[in-house]
Amino acid sequence: MSNNFDEKIDRRGTNSVKWEFISVGDPECRDEMLPLSIADMDFACAPEILEGLKKRVDRKIFGYSLSNTEVYLNSVTSWFQRRFDWKIDATQIVTAPGVVPALAVLIKILTEKGEGVIIQNPVYYPFSAVIKENERVLVNNALINNNGKYEIDFKDFERKAKDPNNKVFILCSPHNPVGRVWTEDELNRILDICIVNDVYVISDEIHCDLIRKNVVHTPLAKLCNDKRIITCTAASKSFNLAGLQHSNIIFNDPNLKERWDQELIGRCGMFGASIFGIVATQTAYDKCEYWIEDLNDYVTSNLEYVDEFIKENMPKATYHVPEGTYFAWIDLREYNLSAEELENLMVYDAKLALDEGYIFGEEGRGFERINVACPIEVLKDCMFRMSGAINSIILR
Repeated sequence: MSNNFDEKIDRRGTNSVKWEFISVGDPECRDEMLPLSIADMDFACAPEILEGLKKRVDRKIFGYSLSNTEVYLNSVTSWFQRRFDWKIDATQIVTAPGVVPALAVLIKILTEKGEGVIIQNPVYYPFSAVIKENERVLVNNALINNNGKYEIDFKDFERKAKDPNNKVFILCSPHNPVGRVWTEDELNRILDICIVNDVYVISDEIHCDLIRKNVVHTPLAKLCNDKRIITCTAASKSFNLAGLQHSNIIFNDPNLKERWDQELIGRCGMFGASIFGIVATQTAYDKCEYWIEDLNDYVTSNLEYVDEFIKENMPKATYHVPEGTYFAWIDLREYNLSAEELENLMVYDAKLALDEGYIFGEEGRGFERINVACPIEVLKDCMFRMSGAINSIILR
């Protein structure tokens, strides 16, 4: 089937966080704001998913539901076997309302208050929030930025993993926002260090399907079945289903899975799964592989457009087409603006609601993250607004 990713769909009036709950800029100018921020797509879902949801609505009852059926679990395991050659034990899959809620539960299970959790800034900002709000210690193994190409500082990582107070490492793979897809060598080095030092690894692989051609995503647990590895996945980013509140968490250790059930069901009272999340995920994995291939082609074209545009119109900016995700991570530090000045320029001059780099950690100051999962005409509007605002400062 053909996909019309160029179609502009009006998301206002749909309770869209991205389009209706913009928290920046002048309230009277909100309709002028262009949001390319929050990580959902401005594309229609695959028609098979829409049809599957309609059929489920026709069943008329939406009672308590569970996802641990043979049909559903086979859809999940088959997807990862087919796409990544990763064989998953279906009995070790649990569901959660999302990856971030899962991170919060896992941190409570694996650590005590005051113990350390390692992350790699600049990284997805809810990592920091769930660590701090649960009274754990945030330990930053900052990535090394080599002129836009990010690498892991393994010496610093090993030093922090050796600290007995640091119990958990959260890996972002592919990495949001810098777009790295870690190689097998890099992943094996992470595993070696964590296993030797008895550090649990929570691998957030929610963007695993969103990669460029000739780039290979390797699930961490494919390389090693050590009990310390927990993998967080979802169809939400890949197929634009975030509002259905459904993710799959995969354990290597049955005992740890039991502790998850005790915390989530016993202490938090969170039982069951979203029936629409179940249906949409199963349909996506069974029938929509063609759609993700077409999506990746479109997103890659958008990311390449950003590259060409920046070279022609914003020569002081540094940007590389990312290996994974649908984010453009743009370094604007050469324009010598403070983080506040840059944000004000984007919000009040360009009328853009973007994700400011500083929210991903101090290492992100002076950067902008743009979600390019939108029709190309919308992205062009964004880039012309950005360049107009940036270049206007040269004339002041």
